[in-house]
Amino acid sequence: MKIIPLVLSGGSGTRLWPLSRATKPKQFLNFGGEHSLFQDTVLRCQSDIFDPRPIIVGADSHRFLLAEDMQAIGVDADILLEPVARNSCAAIAAGCLQALKRSADAVVLVLAADHRIPDKTAFRKAVAQGLEDAATGHLITFGVKPDRPATSYGYILPGKPLNRARCVARFVEKPGPEQAAEYLADNYLWNSGNFLFRAASFLEELEKLQPEILKAVQLAHEEAVTDLDFLRLGSAFESAPSISVDYAVMEKTGHAAVLPVDYHWSDIGSWDAISQVLPRDAQGNAIVGDATILDGRDNLVYSQGKLTTLIGVEDMVVVSTRDCLLVAPKSCAEDVKRLVNHLQQEARIEALEGIQIFRPWGNYERLDMDDGYQVKRIVVNPGGVLSLQKHKHRAEHWVVVRGAAEVTIDAELRTIFPGQSVYVPLGAVHRLANRGTEPVVLIEVQTGDYLGEDDIVRLEDVYNRQSE
Repeated sequence: MKIIPLVLSGGSGTRLWPLSRATKPKQFLNFGGEHSLFQDTVLRCQSDIFDPRPIIVGADSHRFLLAEDMQAIGVDADILLEPVARNSCAAIAAGCLQALKRSADAVVLVLAADHRIPDKTAFRKAVAQGLEDAATGHLITFGVKPDRPATSYGYILPGKPLNRARCVARFVEKPGPEQAAEYLADNYLWNSGNFLFRAASFLEELEKLQPEILKAVQLAHEEAVTDLDFLRLGSAFESAPSISVDYAVMEKTGHAAVLPVDYHWSDIGSWDAISQVLPRDAQGNAIVGDATILDGRDNLVYSQGKLTTLIGVEDMVVVSTRDCLLVAPKSCAEDVKRLVNHLQQEARIEALEGIQIFRPWGNYERLDMDDGYQVKRIVVNPGGVLSLQKHKHRAEHWVVVRGAAEVTIDAELRTIFPGQSVYVPLGAVHRLANRGTEPVVLIEVQTGDYLGEDDIVRLEDVYNRQSE
């Protein structure tokens, strides 16, 4: 029986703001490697002990990011879409129900999509070691041996031995500095938040401890409908209590076990954590992008799209994107989430969205905007097709700068090449498509009395969208 990877891909994009946003949280970002964190998580489970088809549970708003990342690495998956976020317990329950459709004896490996574990061999070895205890009905969490008294992780005290794992003697929440040092001395382990168990064993415990969650998720799974390459969970999912699996099950069950592991692991939970996994220069500075530092030490600079310079500063985080700038001491890196909450209270769109917005057909970037006009850079991926639509308040002018764009305006179909342009009058029925093998890039100038994204009347859409 092969282990089914169950990857949880939620997230609000707050902890690594402004690089991550709600529209593109950190699991879809690349931090110096070839793949995104999400892709790395999936590829970590491509070996003989794993079912080659993982189960992904993710947000509806991220569905095309999930599909695009999976397509890029050539892996097929069951992608379950949550109608609303209900924390990890409900998501795991949905994944376990899907696994049981494959086999009554299914064993699942629950993984967060945004963790970093560079040593794939050590990871796979640890998973194989946990199988025997998982087969006897234990719910195994992977406990990482600490290398420092971290205050951003929960801790686990191992108890009596089983086969390769140990019973959990105690779960503890994130400690203060002094308590963390004591836990380190007393051989506590970091709680990685990744699990291995029989799907049936987890659901049996869930029925005992949180029956309302199981009932809601079972109904949502029964009501699930197929939409393109996705499985949309039913609206009953919304009635499931929002609670983490640790609080709901692991801290209450009598079958919790922990497998100590010594591979390097990080949940990439702050910009300070990012600085610990990136290469550093002789002064301890970690730099990504176009940046120069004079007389500075132990800084992290992430510069996106422009030159960023620092003089004479230490232990700082500087993140410069095309629309936002974050400057903070590393000691305040954990406060970024609080900053994003403050920006949301101020109704700042930057708290949720970057200037690049992703769509199933590609993406667009806002270049300029003022009263009566807006300028965008649009990229349509090969095979991408925008919806057949019209607007009530705006006209559009498209200038193609790369590739060949197939343009429909009312009854006319034509192909526009680089250097050519086309005008879409107010109210005209239109569509844009890329029938070629290279991306189409164009500049769009919108003019009108209202330029919101909801000024779209969709007449036909290959992606079955009603909004966006």
